[in-house]
Amino acid sequence: MSLAIGIIGLAQSGKTTVFNALTGGHSGSVGQRREAAHMGVSHVPEPRLGQLAEIFKPKKIIPAEVKYIDIGASVKSLAQDIAISGELLSHLSSADALINVVRTFPRASIPHPGGTIDAGRDITTMNLELAFSDLAIIERRLKKIEAGLKGIPHAEHHVLDRERDLLTRIKADLEREIPIRQQSLTADETRNIASYQFLSAKLMLVILNLGEEQIDQAKIMETELSDRYAGPGWCITSLCAQLELEMASLDSATAAEFRAGFGLAEPGLERIIRLSYEFLGLVTFFTIVSGEFRAWSVPAGTSALTAAGKIHSDMERGFIRAEVVSCSDLLKSGGLAGARQHGLLRLEGKKYIVQDGDIITFLFNI
Repeated sequence: MSLAIGIIGLAQSGKTTVFNALTGGHSGSVGQRREAAHMGVSHVPEPRLGQLAEIFKPKKIIPAEVKYIDIGASVKSLAQDIAISGELLSHLSSADALINVVRTFPRASIPHPGGTIDAGRDITTMNLELAFSDLAIIERRLKKIEAGLKGIPHAEHHVLDRERDLLTRIKADLEREIPIRQQSLTADETRNIASYQFLSAKLMLVILNLGEEQIDQAKIMETELSDRYAGPGWCITSLCAQLELEMASLDSATAAEFRAGFGLAEPGLERIIRLSYEFLGLVTFFTIVSGEFRAWSVPAGTSALTAAGKIHSDMERGFIRAEVVSCSDLLKSGGLAGARQHGLLRLEGKKYIVQDGDIITFLFNI
């Protein structure tokens, strides 16, 4: 199961160019309408895979993946048009996080719908669109709750009353332009609204889509907007999507030379994925089964039992124990035999918390 990130943005922001840059243009559309979503997958750069492959000599190496979902319609239209929202909102609601592409590049041939280039204004506009989408969901649910209260005994009202009160409080904050991710909700309240998949509750990575002439100004722009829109569950970075798309077609050596000419230390794809992992609090563990060496992504704090279930439900159901060695220990030991000899291969139970770089063999019986 790959990490899923939905890509949104205002018209003419370049979000499809960002999508193509991140996925190398390898995408498939869902549906035939103009508003159809496009999906593409990128492999997560992981240098440890190559290092470990030198030891294990696997028949196949499978890196972790990120699935990007480019939504063809505006979020505002999703909130207003039920006919398309059912399909496209389901794609966004299944995403682990959102990328908001904000245009900063000037181009006379591509007029901005707002008339001028103003990244701050566009960030505010998208925040409002997400809030409108969530408000539409809340309004529909509150109407159903009111109807439901009329059909059940008063003694049974307490469950719906609590849900109504919570949604009413969330609605009031949304109307004050406070996204759900920044509202003061308890852990229980957050769990209670998880099934709604509110868009403004999702972590948001803002990508400033630069022109080539703006690359040297990127850090200044990022800092200014980060200070203005500081808050939990939100971060900002920048990318020259058109340049990254062009470099994606070059061989690695030529692309590196080209990138160095612009003062870029790493490929934009790798930076966006790295930031996404840090932002979402993900760690990577590895498994080797039947000659297949594979990387898996899980949230930090995941137990060995839950990690086993990510691979297969049978592993979780029949979990016995996990054999664990860290990547650094295994590389120092030269392999599993050396790690075992030096007492670095450990047996862990179902409550063990998976650490970044763990190499795990799950023992199970069903």
